[in-house]
Amino acid sequence: MRATEIRALGEVAAEGVTVLHDVVRGIHTGIASRVFASVGPAARPVEVIHDAIAQTVYAAVGTAGHRLPEMVGAIAATRLHDDSPIDRTPAVAEAIAALNGIYGDELASRGNALATTMAVRVDGRAVDLSSRPVADVFPDATNRIVVFVHGLCQTETSWGRPPRPGVEAPDPRPYGVRLHDDLGFTPVHVRYNTGLHISSNGHALDELLTSLTEAWPVPVSDIALVGHSMGGLVVRSACHYGSEGGRPWTENVRQVVCLGSPHLGADLEKGVNAASWALSRLRETRALAEFLNLRSDGIKDLRYGACLDDDWGEADPDEFLRDRCAEVPFLPGASHHFVATSAAPRAVGLMLGDHLVRPSSASGRGRKRRLPFEDDNGLVMTGLHHFDLLNHPAIYGRLVHWLGVTAT
Repeated sequence: MRATEIRALGEVAAEGVTVLHDVVRGIHTGIASRVFASVGPAARPVEVIHDAIAQTVYAAVGTAGHRLPEMVGAIAATRLHDDSPIDRTPAVAEAIAALNGIYGDELASRGNALATTMAVRVDGRAVDLSSRPVADVFPDATNRIVVFVHGLCQTETSWGRPPRPGVEAPDPRPYGVRLHDDLGFTPVHVRYNTGLHISSNGHALDELLTSLTEAWPVPVSDIALVGHSMGGLVVRSACHYGSEGGRPWTENVRQVVCLGSPHLGADLEKGVNAASWALSRLRETRALAEFLNLRSDGIKDLRYGACLDDDWGEADPDEFLRDRCAEVPFLPGASHHFVATSAAPRAVGLMLGDHLVRPSSASGRGRKRRLPFEDDNGLVMTGLHHFDLLNHPAIYGRLVHWLGVTAT
């Protein structure tokens, strides 16, 4: 573990203690103020003493809680560090990905070493496209590329998820490996900070694909982009900004596939937004609302599927259930596909979706907004949850059909 990463862990621990301290202090203050107000002027002497003691105690605890973890991290960094990256094991990488999803925007703004930067990953390691020949990393590169973009709080290893027990899968290998053997696609996996705005990651993916295709060892003829959940929105954002900027890679995109992507928003984020708004109305629970509002920009973008800078640039991120999202045109010349699923059939499935995204949102078919997916370019399934989409034989069969249209 590098010294910078050890210090970064100390900073995160300090911030966590500070947040917990602020929540407890806020709830305590809110309850106490209401109690003293209900008693009236007779309680004023007790209130003054109470406030003085509470302020002293909270100040001392807050100072210690903020400084002690940082000090421990700094000391450990001088004694325990080596040159191995902290995310060298999948389990640690997944924990950092979860932290990035929840708090990644703050990590990035503070320059914390745990903030993930968008990069192509091979065997868990980031590939520097500017300094290392891509041919060394992809020795069997073909002229067809399929780029996989994961969802919230995940890493590229999520695409290696085996099919759920009980699912009959003659070939349980990941989509990328099978597409290489069946259609000659070279799989490319991306990892990114899912706590950043979706449009920020869209810009970053546009730049990454520009660098990747320029450095690719053979001429690129076909590009397929496959995004799971938030990843589908990042892909759509990158296509928009790439097309707007006249990027050459966009001319080679033949298919865009979104697996369970909340094009019209995710109900869970809408629920948290409504809950935090309600909690902020009462002083006893205002601190809880402030805590909930610490969730990342990326999560808040999922409220209505914000893919563009303009969707959030002039908005209060915590305003009550207001959809400001503009429509993002599909990339000209590419076919666009979706997979929607529900964990239960009929009315229950339509209401709950796959536990995270409703079929209407994944298919872009809402009452007020509708994405121009063609009827034949979608797959709607039942009995699957959100993460089954990462490896399922029926979905792979449809991928082969969609991506094989331009096969030679």
